[in-house]
Amino acid sequence: MGTTTPPRTLAEALRARGDDSLAGLLRARPDLLNPVPNDITQLATRAGTRASVVRALEHLDRFALQTAEALAVAPDPAPYDTLLSLLTGDGLDDGEQHDDAGAAITAALPGALATLREQALVWGEDDRLRLVRTARELLAPSPQHPSPTGLGPTVAEATAGMSPGRLQEILTATGLPATHDPVSAVAALSALFTDRTRMAELLDSAPVEALSVLDRLVWGPPYGEVTPNPTPPVKWLRDRGLLLPVSTRTVVLPREAALHLRAGRAHRVPEPVPPALAAVAERDPQAVDRAAAGQAFTALATVEELLKLWNGGGPTILRAGGLSVRELKRTATALDVPEPIAAFWVELAYGAGLLASDGETDERYAPTPASDEWLDLPAADRWTHLATAWLAATRTPGLVGGQDAKGRALSALGPELDRSAAPDVRRRVLALFAGLPPGTAPDPETLLRRLRWERPLRGGPAPGAPAAPSPGGTTSGGGAEGTDLRSRLALWTLNEAELLGITGRGALSSQARALLEEGERAAAVRLAPLLPEPLDHVLLQADLTAVAPGPLERPLADMLSVLADVESKGGATVYRFTPGSVRRALDAGRAATDLHAFLAAHSRTPVPQPLSYLIDDVARRHGHLRIGAASAYVRCDDEAVLNEILADRRSTGLRLRRLAPTVLASQADPGPLLEALRDMGYAPAAESADGDVLITRAGARRTPPRTPPVPVPEGPPVPDDTLLGAAVRAIRAGDTAATVARKETSDSPSSPGPSGALPRTTPAETLATVQAAAMTGATVWIGYVNADGAASQRVIAPVRVEGGFVTAYDHTADEIRTYPLHRITGVAELAEEA
Repeated sequence: MGTTTPPRTLAEALRARGDDSLAGLLRARPDLLNPVPNDITQLATRAGTRASVVRALEHLDRFALQTAEALAVAPDPAPYDTLLSLLTGDGLDDGEQHDDAGAAITAALPGALATLREQALVWGEDDRLRLVRTARELLAPSPQHPSPTGLGPTVAEATAGMSPGRLQEILTATGLPATHDPVSAVAALSALFTDRTRMAELLDSAPVEALSVLDRLVWGPPYGEVTPNPTPPVKWLRDRGLLLPVSTRTVVLPREAALHLRAGRAHRVPEPVPPALAAVAERDPQAVDRAAAGQAFTALATVEELLKLWNGGGPTILRAGGLSVRELKRTATALDVPEPIAAFWVELAYGAGLLASDGETDERYAPTPASDEWLDLPAADRWTHLATAWLAATRTPGLVGGQDAKGRALSALGPELDRSAAPDVRRRVLALFAGLPPGTAPDPETLLRRLRWERPLRGGPAPGAPAAPSPGGTTSGGGAEGTDLRSRLALWTLNEAELLGITGRGALSSQARALLEEGERAAAVRLAPLLPEPLDHVLLQADLTAVAPGPLERPLADMLSVLADVESKGGATVYRFTPGSVRRALDAGRAATDLHAFLAAHSRTPVPQPLSYLIDDVARRHGHLRIGAASAYVRCDDEAVLNEILADRRSTGLRLRRLAPTVLASQADPGPLLEALRDMGYAPAAESADGDVLITRAGARRTPPRTPPVPVPEGPPVPDDTLLGAAVRAIRAGDTAATVARKETSDSPSSPGPSGALPRTTPAETLATVQAAAMTGATVWIGYVNADGAASQRVIAPVRVEGGFVTAYDHTADEIRTYPLHRITGVAELAEEA
């Protein structure tokens, strides 16, 4: 049984993988698929680019990242035992590293290493583990960006360029034999720092102040500033190579010395196990569902009220896009919620496709045609529509009121609120909720710690980003970690989920669990019995109010919102009838008899006499005055009424003049004139050019049809199994074409061309070769240029050659294809393997 040669490059390691393993790599790093690599070598090259490696590192959990960081400071290549030792330590640190922690690391390391191998960040057998060079450059220490482990450069790296005389001084101070070979001197110093016995003896002879300096540098940053005349403790350390110069004012603690002081550990606190979620409370699952359903009903009512508020045309759009601060405040007042909550509801309705810009010259927000369809849906279906839109939305209303990178304020519905990480964070937070027993409310702080463990680099600086300069002296800096974007998104998710009814009393509801696991239909079925049934009646009272003891059916609610004003909300909604509200209903085309019949049909109590008198009184005066376009005119059969208007000082600004005993003309437009006379206590009606009364129906403004905003994905989409299978076959076929030996044609010794180049043969040679391959069933390698001029290499098995075309099985595409012979640049037979 032969032995397998260890891979010497990442490409060789990938080539040795099975198809399932390659598919796993492409699934974990979908950016490698755009476009599909021609062969394994191109795949390996792309997997080692900086942008792709940074993206892959950002998707690692904390322990997998710590494993990669340990490999970045380990020898290259590193045996498995060396890597394990860097994570567990040597056990000689006075009990700081407990046995159970070491056992957890030992158990978790194979899984972390498998993750790094699957994502092509680590390759090689266990005795020769190699971190991809780009990842090593990103994670390895340098003066510009110290290693995430806090370790500095090795003795060899720190002493590069140091004079032989200075090396001899260090050897003499440490009691090592003198040597004139710089390489031997560096090796001797490194051996001293890695020898626990001799290193302990050296440190035992150090001044106490010198040990204090080392304590401040040992866990990083390892760099410190010194003066031209350092203090005796610093000079003692520098003379013995425990501090090596980086510049005239900067010194560094070499890696070997730091590892001795750390008892061999690369990290102060390895985290092999994800933090557990702590429960704040254990609640009754049914109580959670009821609380969530109640909040879901409130969410539906709030969005409906927002649509009604902007029904006739909402606020204008800022020149830079979005909603002004004043309009947001006005909307918040109308909805009776704080401004941040109002921003959430506005963004939710926009993301669900219920609100949009009307596209007019005076651009305003208004409901979309889809909002009418949404309002006709059952309540449970309306909620699942909102919840699904929220889960997928990249809009982040929590940013409203903040500032962008240029210091400009971020406004609701503005263009700068998209954050591609938002959907992933929302789903991950809810997945953690779903992993708990029903009714369990998790502690937000432990949830944030879990998210930071799963994606420690998300929201923070990319690996290798320049760090802020350390303060002067030999002390090491290190500010507290600021709240990153993912943590803020998680906190906003908790609040928004409660507002929307995804959670109830801090725990995930069963209807939300059904939405996540089974889809919208299952969630609607689960929620429907928990929502109150809409009512078809109200209770009229003698004080000109109507009480709705629950949610009303939509036709009743729509009509009542025109006929009366909402006075208070809560468990029951109170409507108040006023002359203005009754006139509004008459303006919408309702007659007094219609209003009496409507109230009688929908009231469980008798219609109070004062309400009937109010309707009749307003109806009697409604339309007594008529206003039309002159610019505008007022006409009335009663001359005394017109005389009264002219005599009223409040009409001075209208610039009225009498055209006839029953007609007044005004330079004001009909709309402002109508409102001004109403403010004076009259009940005029607008009329058309034909003299007919104009009926103004409430809420007739709609935007053009539009689709909801498409969420901006975070990175390339994860490919499906079909695409992965086709991509793996194409890469394998291209790799075969690029690596297998090729036969030269008899008359063209240069036909195969250099590696990676298209084969070149004459048309006669091309025809003869593919005809022979079709007869023998051989596989050939061709160069092909399509109609767009794009050149590619393909491995085909010709089946038929006729009419200037070759029909063949294309191994690259895994299907039968037909190629015009004149587009084939050349052909070469694939040599049989020995």
